[in-house]
Amino acid sequence: MDVLLGADLGTSGLKLVALDPAGTVVAEAESGYAYDKPSPGWAQIDVLAWRTALDSALTAIAPRLGAARVRGLGFSGQMHGAVLVGDDGAPLRPALLWPDRRATAELDNWRMLGPWERAALANPLAPGMTGPLLAWLAVHEPEVLGRAAAVLLPKDALRASLLPGAAPVTDRSDASATLLWDVVADDWSVAAVRAAGIDAGLLPEIRPSAEVVGTARVPVGEVPVVVGGADTPLAMLTAGAVAGAQVNLGTGAQLLRPRRAPVPDADPVVHTYADTADGWYAMAALQNGGSAWEWTCDVLGLSLAEFVAAAASVPAGAGGVAFRPFLTGERGGVTGPDDRGGWTGLQAGTTRADLARAAAEGVVFAIRAAFDLLDLTDRAPVLLTGGATRSGVLTQLLADALGRPVRPLGLRSASAVGAALLAGRGVGLDVDPERDAGPLVEPCGDTALEAAFARWSAA
Repeated sequence: MDVLLGADLGTSGLKLVALDPAGTVVAEAESGYAYDKPSPGWAQIDVLAWRTALDSALTAIAPRLGAARVRGLGFSGQMHGAVLVGDDGAPLRPALLWPDRRATAELDNWRMLGPWERAALANPLAPGMTGPLLAWLAVHEPEVLGRAAAVLLPKDALRASLLPGAAPVTDRSDASATLLWDVVADDWSVAAVRAAGIDAGLLPEIRPSAEVVGTARVPVGEVPVVVGGADTPLAMLTAGAVAGAQVNLGTGAQLLRPRRAPVPDADPVVHTYADTADGWYAMAALQNGGSAWEWTCDVLGLSLAEFVAAAASVPAGAGGVAFRPFLTGERGGVTGPDDRGGWTGLQAGTTRADLARAAAEGVVFAIRAAFDLLDLTDRAPVLLTGGATRSGVLTQLLADALGRPVRPLGLRSASAVGAALLAGRGVGLDVDPERDAGPLVEPCGDTALEAAFARWSAA
């Protein structure tokens, strides 16, 4: 049997899947890690942690593949961030990640661009994007930047660790999310690179997402490796979304609208990114999704299952308590980078279950506010991928908040499956994934939830 491997390099862990030619996931493995927060608002990680996680997942999955022949390996990765590498391809410092806020002041460099130069980027400004992070490094760590031979995106750094000596490359889907990309010219922006204060020679070459760039020797044998793509368009590829909207709910939340035409916009409220082929999509992004629920579980001393059960035990509205999930601020659109989270409406009779219910509603309400930014006119069902698909309670809550049917796709990692699909295309295997679509969840029209959303919005 032939199989294809797809690895998704997430914020808190790596997921690896093996896909057969029928599109069925025949094996999977997962390896977790945590990123470092050496200062408030900072987010970074030793790149070795990513390679260790990949090796662990490959070692775990190898016995389950038996005599199967691995035809290719593709990578999906968290977007944004920056990894500086030297002439030998080795990282020069820990990777900076998308939740990082240290480059907030450097965003002024982008605000000072000419009107047309700014409009050509067609994306909201966020400090965790590659361009602003490089601008911060240019000011605070110029000696490290001076020794750099290239800057890579996370999935590209992991792939490069398997292919010593390979040229630094990335793809459009990741490059378009750096604040260094001109969506009109569909190429690196000269003005934005200048704003970052870096040499354009540090930027990787753009290659097709499904192009084979080398062969790696890994625990499952010698495997052709393709460039790969960003996690959100690969989740969209797996879901087969060509219209309507998709919500991917993991550490953050991404609301995706496929087939968006790239148009210049100096002050957009949603992102315009390239997909892994030759198209574009719109994304309304929230930094605080499942991460806000994880924080709530820690504070309330609950497991995730206990949190969901507690939230389900309380009627809509959480007894008047509202929760703003913006623990790390946001990118704009829904709210800004200086906003913060918290519970309001507390009283003497407030229970831990009320707090859990308010937290569940708060994240979903933020998704609804972001969803409205996509300006969708049709009533097509919303496809749901990510961790929330495993909870019927949260899926129902999302359908009720959006006022639209929601169809969960039962894939443990849609992005990892998408990476395997790219590997197949690279080696001539065009695979259609098996989509284990769950039942269509219809909204209940809960008036109490609508009243709670109105209170939340007013807060």
